[in-house]
Amino acid sequence: MKKSFNYIDINRHSWNNRTETHLQSEFYDVKGFLKGKSSLHEIELGLLGDLHGKSLLHLQCHFGLDTISLGRLGAQVTGVDLSDKSIEAARSLAQRTGIEAEFICCNIYDLPDMLSRTFDIIYTSYGVIGWLPDLDRWAQIIAHFMKPGGHLVFVEFHPLLSMFDDDFTHIANSYFNTGPMVETETGTYTNRDAGISQEFVWWNHSLGEVFTSLLNNGLTILSFKEYDYSPYNCFNGMIEAAPGKFRIRHLGSKLPMVYALQAVRG
Repeated sequence: MKKSFNYIDINRHSWNNRTETHLQSEFYDVKGFLKGKSSLHEIELGLLGDLHGKSLLHLQCHFGLDTISLGRLGAQVTGVDLSDKSIEAARSLAQRTGIEAEFICCNIYDLPDMLSRTFDIIYTSYGVIGWLPDLDRWAQIIAHFMKPGGHLVFVEFHPLLSMFDDDFTHIANSYFNTGPMVETETGTYTNRDAGISQEFVWWNHSLGEVFTSLLNNGLTILSFKEYDYSPYNCFNGMIEAAPGKFRIRHLGSKLPMVYALQAVRG
């Protein structure tokens, strides 16, 4: 562990370094997306409901495929991400699809300095909170930008997954947030053999941390569900157990892969 580091700079560089590989990957299928394919999945679509005329803030949007897909469903969308290369790509993709979308490049903790309006829906999904050290501040941001009666739709990989080593053969990390973990990887989840390497900093956040942060900041949890599959083939040793449903081969349906919740501001 380094004695001191700037996790924002490290993680911005990490995501900048991945962006071009991700844009070219079959995993994200940008070519299909530009022809009209949605990047959204059954889990989040079931929680989002009718988006026509709704204002929606998408936190940690990467290069904006979900943001633009939400715009295609009628939402007035704003996406936020730390990576300037990702935001540059998101703006280009929005222009190419003809969808009106605003994209802001910043650390989400700094978003109140960049944006002044509130939204009907706050959306964030799949591999997002592990990059954030403080979930109470994350929940404060959500509450700050949510209209009274507004909704949060949050879908995330289950924190139990982060306990395992990369091959899911043994427990390597604590379930609880014990502080930052600094790692270096070669390749990326869209292509393990890609000729890139990056350092990154992450935190494991328990379900208790998630619930407490939201409740302490004035949100009421309306629904919570765990799923025994991932809609993404993004971990080592996965198989497609059913169309669009991936599991760790040797663990089958024994492990929760994803959870989803909906919360409201009173």
